[in-house]
Amino acid sequence: MAVAQALRGEVSLRHLSKSFTLNGRPLPVLADLSLTIRSGESLAIVGASGSGKTTLLRILAGLEEADGGEVLIDGRRVSGVGAERAVIFQEPRLLPWLTVIDNIGFGLETRGSPRGEARRVAQRYVDLVGLKGYEAAYPRQLSGGMAQRVGIARALAVQPEILLLDEPLGALDAMTKIGMQQELARIWREEAVTTVLVTHDLEEAIFLSDRILILPREKGGAPRLIDIDLPRPRDRSAPAFVRQREELLGLFGLH
Repeated sequence: MAVAQALRGEVSLRHLSKSFTLNGRPLPVLADLSLTIRSGESLAIVGASGSGKTTLLRILAGLEEADGGEVLIDGRRVSGVGAERAVIFQEPRLLPWLTVIDNIGFGLETRGSPRGEARRVAQRYVDLVGLKGYEAAYPRQLSGGMAQRVGIARALAVQPEILLLDEPLGALDAMTKIGMQQELARIWREEAVTTVLVTHDLEEAIFLSDRILILPREKGGAPRLIDIDLPRPRDRSAPAFVRQREELLGLFGLH
């Protein structure tokens, strides 16, 4: 039993490859990518536009099929979507006719939970994301940051092993974004869920992740893994954080 618990949420990618067709010619996006994402780890994926970040996340989510290779979760090969994974997109995609608490409990009810039980669990996640008092609000009454909190709570309420985030804060203003990054870091610590985050924001990647996967701009280039060995909670102004940011900028030729 202890071994099974230790492996919960471990993801292994084995020799993944994916190409698209452009003007009748194959366009490689991922080539022979192998990686293990540890149980409970927070991994950020960064890279230039077209490097395959979102494609990789969609393959992990089961929304896209790889041309070759396999994805294993806790040692089991998976195909298609699964209850052990939840996805948060840049837009929260809330159901406009449901209140906050009913949006959060929606996934539980569709999986067969009685309404009362779904609302009880949803209330816990309302509290977790700091929306107590807004249970009866509708999506149109929420700010962008609040709506994204509902999306995060809805994903967590079904208790996934793996949380997949595709630029979840990209549409927020700068101040709201910083606040939401702090919230995501806190929620990750409390929930201990394996997290994979796609982002264009290098500082966000450092702030939230244990490791950063850098996908190459040039086709045929090798991906890189960077360990982020900084204490949590993280201080963006700390010298070690600033050095890490400068190093990452240098890897992208932006230093």
